[in-house]
Order: sequence, then C-alpha cells, then structure tokens
Amino acid sequence: MNKVNKLSFNIASLRAAYLSGSVTPGEVVEEVIRRTADDPHRVWIHRLPDAVLRKAASALAGRDPATLPLYGIPFAIKDNIDLAGVPTTAGCREYAYVPEKSAAVVECLLAAGAIPLGKTNLDQFATGLNGTRSPFGACRNAFDLAYISGGSSAGSAVAVALGYASFSLGTDTAGSGRVPAAFNNLVGHKPTLGWLSTRGVVPACRSLDAVSIFTLTADDALSVLAAAAQFDAEDPYSRPVRGHGFDFARAARFRVGVPRAVDLAFFGNGEAERLFQEAVARVAALGGECVEIDLSPFLETAKLLYEGPWVAERYAAIRAFYDAHEAELLPVIRDIIGSARRWSAADAYDYGYRLKAAKRRCDAVWGEVDCILTPTAGTIYTIAAVEADPIRLNSNLGYYTNFMNLLDYAATAVPAGFLGDGLPFGVTVFAPAAQDVPLLHLASRLQQALTAPLGATGLPLPSPAPSRARLTLPSGQVRVAVCGAHLSGLPLNGQLTSRGARLVDITRTAPEYKLYALAGGPPARPGMVRGEQGGGAIEVEIWELPAREFGSFVAGIPAPLGIGTLVLADGSTVQGFVCEAAAVAGAVDITSFGGWRGYLAAQ
Repeated sequence: MNKVNKLSFNIASLRAAYLSGSVTPGEVVEEVIRRTADDPHRVWIHRLPDAVLRKAASALAGRDPATLPLYGIPFAIKDNIDLAGVPTTAGCREYAYVPEKSAAVVECLLAAGAIPLGKTNLDQFATGLNGTRSPFGACRNAFDLAYISGGSSAGSAVAVALGYASFSLGTDTAGSGRVPAAFNNLVGHKPTLGWLSTRGVVPACRSLDAVSIFTLTADDALSVLAAAAQFDAEDPYSRPVRGHGFDFARAARFRVGVPRAVDLAFFGNGEAERLFQEAVARVAALGGECVEIDLSPFLETAKLLYEGPWVAERYAAIRAFYDAHEAELLPVIRDIIGSARRWSAADAYDYGYRLKAAKRRCDAVWGEVDCILTPTAGTIYTIAAVEADPIRLNSNLGYYTNFMNLLDYAATAVPAGFLGDGLPFGVTVFAPAAQDVPLLHLASRLQQALTAPLGATGLPLPSPAPSRARLTLPSGQVRVAVCGAHLSGLPLNGQLTSRGARLVDITRTAPEYKLYALAGGPPARPGMVRGEQGGGAIEVEIWELPAREFGSFVAGIPAPLGIGTLVLADGSTVQGFVCEAAAVAGAVDITSFGGWRGYLAAQ
C-alpha cells in the first residue's frame, strides 16, 4: 500500500502534505481514481474520465502550493451546478444540457486550485430531503447501504463521507445541505443567502436557494467558504460578505437557545433523543449558557414552505421544461411541482405578509441568545421505508430545517455521535445572517469535543489548524483588553456595554507588566506599563465591540492612559490599555496584587 492510500483527504491534512512535498496532485488523483473505481452507493451521475483528472493534476505542476488556498484539493459538485463541458441533469436525463461556462462558485474554487471530480446524484430538481428521488438510483448511506443518504444533495455528502473528495458543493433550500451531512457524519454548512453565487445553478426556489458546503471538518468548511464567498454582480441575489460581529464561539461564555421538550420531535427514535441531550451538555461544557426557547414560531414558519406559493417558485424555475415534459418527471416530483398551479399571485402576496410577521416573531429570540441548537433531523429511515411512504417521511426529515432560508439564517450541521446501529446523528447550530464564521468556530469546538472519526473513513479527527479564513471573512469587530475601571461591574464598564461590547475572555498578560495605582480620580484607576524589572502577569478582561464604536471609545480615554498593543500570556497580542511611563513616577506599585480587582479587594 502506497503512502497516499491511507492519507486523509480532509483539507488541512492534504494541504499540509502538499506543503511538505510528501505528495503531489498527480498522486492524489491516482488515489481518487482507485477509490472511485466502484460505485455501490450511487454517488455519481458523471465522474470525470481518468484522463481529465490527470490533466487537471498536471496543470498544477510547477505551481507553489502556498500560493493557492485549495491547491490540489479534490471536490465533487452536485449535478444542478454547472461545470463547463460536463452535462448538468438536475437529476433528470431529459432536462440535461452541456454548459459552456462553470457556475460562478465553481470558477472561484478552480481559481483557488481545487480539482473537480465530477457531478453527483441528487433528488430530482433538488426536491426532497432523502436521496431516493433519482432516476439514476437511490443514493445509499455511507455507513449502511440499506439506509437513505439524505438529500437532495445526496451524492455530494456521500462522496466526502467515503473519502472520495475533500469537500463538495450541494444546494440547500429546505435542508438539502444539512440533512445529508447528519446522515453521513459530516459538517454541512448552509451559508448566509447570497454569500455564494447561485449563477450557474439550476434553481429550486431561486429566492431561497443557497449553495452549501460538505466537509469532513468545520475548519475545512471555513477554508472553502473563504475561497468561495465572493460577491457576484451578475447574480441579482448575491450579497457582499459583511462582518459577523461578536464571535460568540470564541468567547468564554455565550448563550445558546435550546428548544423546549414539547417542541422536540424524534419520531420514536429514543437514541436520537439521548444523543441530542448529550450534545446540549457538550455545548454547555464549552461555555454555552443554555436558554430554553419556544421553537413553535420557527416550526410554524416552516409550514409556509410547502403550504404556500414557494412551491410555485419551484414550478417557475423549470416551467417551460415541465409544461413540455411533465410525464418524464418522477411521479413524486411531478405531483409536488404540479401542485403549484393552484396558487395565485394574490396567494404569493398573502404568504409574503405572513412570512414578514413570522420573521418578526422569530427574530425576537436573538435578544436572548447568540445561536440556537437543534437536532438536524429527528431520525433516519431505510430506503425501503421512504419509498413506501415518500411524502410523510420526507416531511419528518425537514422538521428542523425548512424554516432556515425563509428566515434568512445561516446554519451549520455538525456530527453528534452514533446510534446503536452505527448510523450517525447530527445537530445544527444556527444564527442570523452573516454569522457564518462564529457558527463554524462553534462547530469546530463541538467536533473536537466529540472526537468522532472523519465521515465513514474511520480516520481520526485532526487537531484544529489556525484559521486563515479571518483574513478574507472580516469580523467587523475590535478586541480590547481592559485592566481597571472598565472591568465587569466597575464604574466605567458601561462605556463598553453601551457600545454593544461583549466579554470574550478573562486572562492574564505576559509576565512582563507592572501595574500602578495612579493618583487622582474618582474613579480610582490603574496604569499598566510594560518592560520594567519585576513585572508580573496582570489579570485583564478581553472585550469585543463593533469597529464602528472603537473610535468613540478610544476618544473618551483620558491621558495618561491610552490604547496600545498588549502581549497576553499565550503569546498572542491584543489592543489594550497602557499608561505613559512618565505618569507612574511616584504612583503606588500594585503589581503584586495580580490585577486591579485584587488590589481593590485588599483595600
């Protein structure tokens, strides 16, 4: 067995191998060819020919891996997303066409150095959450061939879970990028609507569609998001990436909404219920303050998706084809999309008004919590069971997912353990639009706390790598360390909280600072100076506030205090309070107290 056979295809590991020179894209492609020689799971609609894959690897010869963020990383593409020169079927042979250009999101990934492997199986016209609604055959679960893969992005999930690809693209309108992730032990990220261009994607509901990302780890998903999230002026639904604000997942304490017991549904799966409660305990152990919330407004919103005219939007997406080829669609798809004809323009307005009111009710929760944790799906079914009862069981799969895009939220599905029969279970964390980075940071922490193997590969979860994505996905926030009257509960703390600042961490400086009690006041205040002999590690609080508020905060700081760069105990740096050295002449040295609170307690 050669060195590539056992190589994990997770992006961080594969990138490290490229940077070290231990493997080449050509060797990785040969391993892909070996791994995909058989397809019992029905992953592919069109896997690219071996010669095409080898040519793509050769095109990277002579390139420096460090210059391309996804250098040589193999990826799969759901077959409703265009890849130039390769048929796009959307799961319907009669609909197929060959695009001259790749979808905008695919072009971003190719420019980053990624290698496309082919087009994956899906529920026809991305209509379904189970993966069985395909004329190319039901896609089969990566862990058990008798079970559903989840859909509609079925093959995209299974390709990553089996180690064929490092990541894949799916689409997610009602849960298609999250349910398959849960059923195959993957991370499935549904980005903020418009962050990944949908130009070159066959629409399901164009106003709600999101291109989604499947990866083995949350850190990998962040890497793909950073490469793919680019504003596309040619896509009228594209939105510029904006700062995410307070990164709750990097804070020592944060608030997590957990549904009331009455709102949870596991459809008779007691093991799934147990695993969800374990996930709640896991997030609490990471610093999450679990706040019980009423999920019923979200569940009521979800009903709008298939009760109302958004079904008509599915019809509008393929109207000309449907009217000419109705008999050629799978019966279940034909019935769902055909039902759109009963909705009127007046209904569309009526449901639009209902959605506005529903969003106002649901958004009220964000004053209480930073994110919400739910199961991704309450249970999983066999292929036979879904084929026998296709509508009801598919509806059950969307219980926790159907409201997400209607409400313009971002969401990340993350592994949460295994049922007794060895099948995976997953949970989802979600938050308002633009919270993608904090969600993926929290997903990474949850994944590390669980330490489950990667997908269905059996390979261990690697240690988290430092994120480079922050360079291209800005937070819009500034962190500042405070050491005196701005500490929690002290007289000047309101200058932070009134500007929307949140406490991130309580830590210490590097052991090279001296703290002095300055003359004057009230309030009494300390001055911290770096570099003097006899320095110590001083307790500080790290607060995060919107960058737009930072200027006014700094402007209110009186001399001899100011803002400079502090070195923390872990070697990292942060902006924080410092004092002019001349001002401590004659001041009382209070370094031995370890911080301002220690000094005040001793008075």
